[in-house]
Amino acid sequence: MPVVALILFATFAALGFGWRSWEQRRRTGSTGFHGISGRPGSIEWCAGVGFIVSMGVAVLAPILQLLGVVSPVGLLHAPWIQFSGVAVAVIGIAATVYAQLDMGDSWRIGVNKSETTTLVRTGVFGWVRNPIFTAMMVFGFGFALLTPNPVALVGFVLLIVTIELQVRAVEEPYLLATHGDTYRDYCAGVGRFVPKVGRV
Repeated sequence: MPVVALILFATFAALGFGWRSWEQRRRTGSTGFHGISGRPGSIEWCAGVGFIVSMGVAVLAPILQLLGVVSPVGLLHAPWIQFSGVAVAVIGIAATVYAQLDMGDSWRIGVNKSETTTLVRTGVFGWVRNPIFTAMMVFGFGFALLTPNPVALVGFVLLIVTIELQVRAVEEPYLLATHGDTYRDYCAGVGRFVPKVGRV
Protein backbone atom coordinates (compact mmCIF):
# COMPACT_ATOMS: atom_id res chain seq x y z
CA MET A 1 0.00 0.00 0.00
CA PRO A 2 2.82 2.54 0.49
CA VAL A 3 3.57 2.32 -3.25
CA VAL A 4 -0.11 2.79 -4.10
CA ALA A 5 -0.17 5.79 -1.75
CA LEU A 6 2.80 7.38 -3.51
CA ILE A 7 1.21 6.81 -6.93
CA LEU A 8 -2.03 8.44 -5.76
CA PHE A 9 -0.14 11.37 -4.25
CA ALA A 10 1.76 11.89 -7.51
CA THR A 11 -1.56 11.78 -9.40
CA PHE A 12 -3.11 14.29 -7.00
CA ALA A 13 -0.15 16.66 -7.34
CA ALA A 14 0.04 16.30 -11.12
CA LEU A 15 -3.67 16.95 -11.68
CA GLY A 16 -4.51 19.31 -8.83
CA PHE A 17 -1.46 21.53 -9.10
CA GLY A 18 0.53 20.79 -12.26
CA TRP A 19 -2.19 20.30 -14.87
CA ARG A 20 -4.55 22.86 -13.31
CA SER A 21 -1.91 25.60 -13.22
CA TRP A 22 -0.96 24.78 -16.83
CA GLU A 23 -4.64 25.00 -17.84
CA GLN A 24 -5.01 28.29 -15.95
CA ARG A 25 -2.00 29.76 -17.73
CA ARG A 26 -3.31 28.60 -21.10
CA ARG A 27 -6.68 30.23 -20.43
CA THR A 28 -5.67 33.42 -18.63
CA GLY A 29 -1.92 33.93 -19.04
CA SER A 30 -1.37 33.38 -15.29
CA THR A 31 -0.62 30.11 -13.48
CA GLY A 32 -2.83 31.20 -10.58
CA PHE A 33 -0.04 30.68 -8.04
CA HIS A 34 0.33 33.59 -5.61
CA GLY A 35 2.54 31.96 -3.03
CA ILE A 36 2.45 32.39 0.74
CA SER A 37 0.69 35.41 2.19
CA GLY A 38 1.74 37.53 5.15
CA ARG A 39 4.99 38.33 6.90
CA PRO A 40 7.05 35.46 8.39
CA GLY A 41 5.50 34.31 11.65
CA SER A 42 2.02 35.72 10.92
CA ILE A 43 -1.06 33.49 10.87
CA GLU A 44 -1.29 33.88 7.09
CA TRP A 45 2.35 32.84 6.69
CA CYS A 46 1.93 29.90 9.08
CA ALA A 47 -1.08 28.69 7.08
CA GLY A 48 0.89 28.69 3.84
CA VAL A 49 4.02 27.13 5.28
CA GLY A 50 1.95 24.65 7.28
CA PHE A 51 0.18 23.48 4.14
CA ILE A 52 3.51 22.84 2.38
CA VAL A 53 4.83 21.02 5.45
CA SER A 54 1.66 18.90 5.66
CA MET A 55 2.18 17.83 2.04
CA GLY A 56 5.80 16.95 2.78
CA VAL A 57 4.85 14.95 5.87
CA ALA A 58 2.11 13.16 3.91
CA VAL A 59 4.49 11.98 1.19
CA LEU A 60 7.13 11.07 3.79
CA ALA A 61 4.75 8.73 5.66
CA PRO A 62 4.50 5.97 3.01
CA ILE A 63 8.23 6.25 2.27
CA LEU A 64 9.09 5.72 5.95
CA GLN A 65 6.64 2.81 6.12
CA LEU A 66 8.13 1.28 2.98
CA LEU A 67 11.60 1.52 4.55
CA GLY A 68 10.35 -0.06 7.79
CA VAL A 69 11.06 3.04 9.88
CA VAL A 70 7.42 3.37 11.02
CA SER A 71 4.57 0.88 11.23
CA PRO A 72 0.81 1.28 10.82
CA VAL A 73 -1.33 1.84 13.89
CA GLY A 74 -2.75 -1.58 14.81
CA LEU A 75 -6.44 -0.66 14.87
CA LEU A 76 -6.23 0.93 11.41
CA HIS A 77 -4.13 -1.76 9.76
CA ALA A 78 -6.73 -3.91 8.01
CA PRO A 79 -7.16 -4.64 4.29
CA TRP A 80 -10.70 -3.25 4.17
CA ILE A 81 -9.50 0.04 5.68
CA GLN A 82 -6.64 0.35 3.18
CA PHE A 83 -8.93 -0.45 0.23
CA SER A 84 -11.44 2.09 1.55
CA GLY A 85 -8.56 4.57 1.69
CA VAL A 86 -7.86 3.99 -2.01
CA ALA A 87 -11.52 4.65 -2.89
CA VAL A 88 -11.73 7.76 -0.70
CA ALA A 89 -8.45 9.15 -2.07
CA VAL A 90 -9.58 8.61 -5.70
CA ILE A 91 -12.88 10.37 -4.91
CA GLY A 92 -10.89 13.22 -3.34
CA ILE A 93 -8.71 13.59 -6.44
CA ALA A 94 -11.71 13.61 -8.78
CA ALA A 95 -13.61 16.06 -6.57
CA THR A 96 -10.59 18.38 -6.35
CA VAL A 97 -10.24 18.57 -10.13
CA TYR A 98 -14.00 18.96 -10.61
CA ALA A 99 -14.22 21.82 -8.09
CA GLN A 100 -11.17 23.51 -9.62
CA LEU A 101 -12.78 23.38 -13.05
CA ASP A 102 -16.05 24.71 -11.59
CA MET A 103 -14.12 27.71 -10.29
CA GLY A 104 -13.16 28.65 -13.84
CA ASP A 105 -10.81 31.58 -14.37
CA SER A 106 -11.14 32.61 -10.70
CA TRP A 107 -9.03 29.62 -9.62
CA ARG A 108 -5.81 30.46 -7.82
CA ILE A 109 -3.53 29.21 -5.06
CA GLY A 110 -2.89 31.86 -2.45
CA VAL A 111 -4.12 35.43 -2.38
CA ASN A 112 -2.99 38.52 -4.23
CA LYS A 113 -4.73 41.42 -2.49
CA SER A 114 -4.34 43.65 -5.53
CA GLU A 115 -6.21 41.14 -7.70
CA THR A 116 -9.99 40.96 -8.00
CA THR A 117 -11.55 37.74 -9.23
CA THR A 118 -15.20 36.89 -9.78
CA LEU A 119 -16.96 35.42 -6.75
CA VAL A 120 -18.09 31.99 -7.94
CA ARG A 121 -21.42 30.95 -6.42
CA THR A 122 -22.64 28.36 -8.93
CA GLY A 123 -22.06 24.63 -9.35
CA VAL A 124 -20.45 23.02 -6.32
CA PHE A 125 -19.78 26.51 -4.98
CA GLY A 126 -23.54 26.79 -4.52
CA TRP A 127 -23.31 23.92 -2.02
CA VAL A 128 -20.15 24.82 -0.11
CA ARG A 129 -17.91 27.88 -0.17
CA ASN A 130 -14.64 25.94 -0.27
CA PRO A 131 -15.25 22.73 -2.24
CA ILE A 132 -11.62 22.48 -3.36
CA PHE A 133 -10.43 22.44 0.23
CA THR A 134 -13.19 19.99 1.15
CA ALA A 135 -12.05 17.67 -1.64
CA MET A 136 -8.43 18.01 -0.53
CA MET A 137 -9.38 17.00 3.00
CA VAL A 138 -11.23 13.98 1.59
CA PHE A 139 -8.11 13.03 -0.36
CA GLY A 140 -5.95 13.56 2.74
CA PHE A 141 -8.20 11.30 4.81
CA GLY A 142 -8.11 8.52 2.21
CA PHE A 143 -4.37 8.93 1.81
CA ALA A 144 -3.82 8.62 5.58
CA LEU A 145 -5.87 5.39 5.63
CA LEU A 146 -3.57 3.84 3.02
CA THR A 147 -0.55 3.97 5.31
CA PRO A 148 -2.08 4.77 8.70
CA ASN A 149 1.16 5.21 10.59
CA PRO A 150 1.75 8.00 13.15
CA VAL A 151 3.51 10.21 10.58
CA ALA A 152 0.56 9.98 8.15
CA LEU A 153 -1.92 10.77 10.91
CA VAL A 154 0.09 13.81 12.03
CA GLY A 155 0.26 14.94 8.40
CA PHE A 156 -3.53 14.68 8.06
CA VAL A 157 -4.15 16.65 11.25
CA LEU A 158 -1.69 19.30 10.07
CA LEU A 159 -3.51 19.48 6.73
CA ILE A 160 -6.86 20.11 8.46
CA VAL A 161 -5.38 22.78 10.76
CA THR A 162 -3.62 24.65 7.95
CA ILE A 163 -6.67 24.55 5.66
CA GLU A 164 -8.76 26.00 8.49
CA LEU A 165 -6.16 28.75 9.00
CA GLN A 166 -5.92 29.47 5.27
CA VAL A 167 -9.67 29.77 4.89
CA ARG A 168 -10.41 31.75 8.06
CA ALA A 169 -7.32 33.99 8.21
CA VAL A 170 -6.50 34.49 4.53
CA GLU A 171 -9.27 33.58 2.08
CA GLU A 172 -12.35 34.82 3.94
CA PRO A 173 -10.91 38.24 4.96
CA TYR A 174 -9.71 38.77 1.39
CA LEU A 175 -13.06 37.86 -0.13
CA LEU A 176 -14.94 40.00 2.40
CA ALA A 177 -12.72 43.00 1.64
CA THR A 178 -13.07 42.41 -2.10
CA HIS A 179 -16.77 41.56 -2.43
CA GLY A 180 -18.32 43.07 0.72
CA ASP A 181 -22.06 42.48 1.16
CA THR A 182 -22.19 40.04 -1.75
CA TYR A 183 -19.76 37.78 0.10
CA ARG A 184 -21.61 38.30 3.41
CA ASP A 185 -24.83 37.10 1.74
CA TYR A 186 -22.98 34.12 0.30
CA CYS A 187 -21.57 33.20 3.74
CA ALA A 188 -25.02 33.47 5.28
CA GLY A 189 -26.52 30.94 2.90
CA VAL A 190 -23.72 28.49 2.07
CA GLY A 191 -21.64 26.32 4.40
CA ARG A 192 -17.87 26.63 4.69
CA PHE A 193 -16.79 23.03 3.95
CA VAL A 194 -20.00 21.04 4.32
CA PRO A 195 -23.46 22.07 3.06
CA LYS A 196 -25.31 24.23 5.62
CA VAL A 197 -22.48 23.95 8.19
CA GLY A 198 -20.31 26.97 8.93
CA ARG A 199 -22.68 29.61 7.63
CA VAL A 200 -21.89 33.06 9.00
